[in-house]
Order: sequence, then C-alpha cells, then structure tokens
Amino acid sequence: MADPALPLGSDEVRLLFSPFAQARAVLLAVSGGPDSTALMHFAAAAARADPALPPLAVATVDHGLRPDSRAEAEAVARDARTLGLPHRLLSWEGPKPATRLQERARDARYGLLVGCARDTGATHIVTAHTLDDQAETVLFRLMRGSGPAGLAGMAACGARHGVVHLRPFLGVPKSRLVAACRANGWPFVADPANADPRFARARLRALMPALAAEGLDAPRLATLARRMGEAEAALASAAGRAIAEARVGPGLYSAPRLLGEPTAVRVRAFGRLIDDGSPSRLERLERLVEAVSAAADRGVPLRRTLAGVLVAFDGAARLSLAPAPPRRTPANLGS
Repeated sequence: MADPALPLGSDEVRLLFSPFAQARAVLLAVSGGPDSTALMHFAAAAARADPALPPLAVATVDHGLRPDSRAEAEAVARDARTLGLPHRLLSWEGPKPATRLQERARDARYGLLVGCARDTGATHIVTAHTLDDQAETVLFRLMRGSGPAGLAGMAACGARHGVVHLRPFLGVPKSRLVAACRANGWPFVADPANADPRFARARLRALMPALAAEGLDAPRLATLARRMGEAEAALASAAGRAIAEARVGPGLYSAPRLLGEPTAVRVRAFGRLIDDGSPSRLERLERLVEAVSAAADRGVPLRRTLAGVLVAFDGAARLSLAPAPPRRTPANLGS
C-alpha cells in the first residue's frame, strides 16, 4: 500500500475511475469535505484529459442540520461551476427526527441523490467513501452484531433503486485525499458532526487510533471486510442452490432439504426467502431457523411471522412462506 501521507496521484485516479466508462452519465455526490472535494477535482481533471468519459454532474445535499450547511453547499456549487461541472443543490426538507438522526439523514441523502440521478439521466452515482469509512462501517456493524453480509462492509460497486453506486476511493486512506487537497490548494470544510460524541460513528472514529496501536487498523478491518464478503458469497451460492433444490411449488419447500444444510446456510436461505438481510434482524432470523429446526426434529407444526412473512411448517416435510395476514388491532376487531 502507498504511503498514507502521500497525495493520491492522477495515474492512480485514472485506474480508480475506469468504471466510469460503463456509465451513460455520472452524478458526483459532493458535500464539501476533503474526500468529496478531491473526488470532484480529480473527476473534472479526468474529464478534461479524456473527452470520451461520460458527462459529469455534481449534487450536494443540504441536510439543514447546521446553520452553515447552506453556505457550504453553495460554495460547492461555485467550485463545481468553476470546474465546468453542472451542479444541483438538493435539500432535505421537513422536520428532522429526534432519534437515529444520522441513519435517517443518510437514507434521505441517498433518496435525493437517486432522484437527482433519474432527473438528470445519470446511470451512476459516485461517492467518496474511503478506506477509513470502510473500517468504521465494519466496526459499527460488528458492534451491532452483524453476520458476514454486514461485516463485508460497503461495496465498491453496488446498486440503489436501479442506479449504480460507485465508491472508487474505498481502498484509499482518507489521509491521501486530504493531502491531495492541500497539495493542490483545493479548499474543503470539516463537518463538526464527524467529531460529535453524540453519534456512534464519531465515538468509533475516536477509538480508531487506540485500536490501530493494537494492530486493528483500517487496512486490517478492510481485509476482514473482504474476507467476510468472500464468505458471504459462498453462503449465498450454497443458499441459492439449496432453495432451488428444495422448491416444490410456489411458496412451498422441502423442509428436510433446507434443514439438511449447515446452520449458516439455513439462515442465509431463510433470509433470502423472507427477503430480509437486515443486520438488525439477524438474531430474529436465527431464532426462527432454530424454531423451525426444533419443530422438524420433534415432528410438530409451527407458524411464525418475520418481516411480514408467515412461515409455516406442517410438522412433516413441507415448509410454506406467504404474506402474513394483517394484524388484528382494536380498530378492526369488531369489523
């Protein structure tokens, strides 16, 4: 790995940006921080050097959470236009939640970015997540009890509601992007929320130097993410094969075939059937698989609901999955 104090170079960037060639148009998500500022300037330079690159545009989301946020977003707009890039300023409107603020702000941000991509004809959204962000994500998910899918961290290339999401800097230390901004005189802002101890990610960020001193640094956590990604791919393949072989009809499966798999594959298969890979529900999914397995061992029927899906075992060999009926509430008990 290159010296983390060394500015990221244009030759490296050219290789990192190679997936851009698959896009019809690219939307860069730029907040004004050092990572996304470097992304915008490097992308603009790449477009000048290679006219064959797809059209680029910039979008900045103003979450409205700080007094300075609008001015910072407008500064990004001016910077983008100086670079010859069209800019969209997107606002998160309405009252802000009192709990899970960062999580909901992230959801709102991506919703706005996907909408902007569709409006502008962009097929790809690009964010400037770094190696440090990947490490924090893995730690955060480890803290929340995630399985292999969660511990695989963020993907360098994924999808959001039909729009491709690229993270070209996912293997690059943040320090190299900060160094690039300083070496080139690209102004950037620092979001105080990144150091606000009210937020779990900020508290984890503060722990990183101590963890690194013990050997658990960002590259080591990224290696863990890669290995977990490989393990998850193997589990997904095994689960897909088990589901295909167990299917006996629409929503009907052979319980012995599914339950004959190792526990990790069973959990992955049930998660796919229920269409619920949420790390927050992994423990509930594991409990469901344990209950179905115990019912099969005893030869007794079982009905359980998870994530809006009714899972029913007939006590013999059949497992069925169907949408759960509406819950009975005081409002409809007498109807």
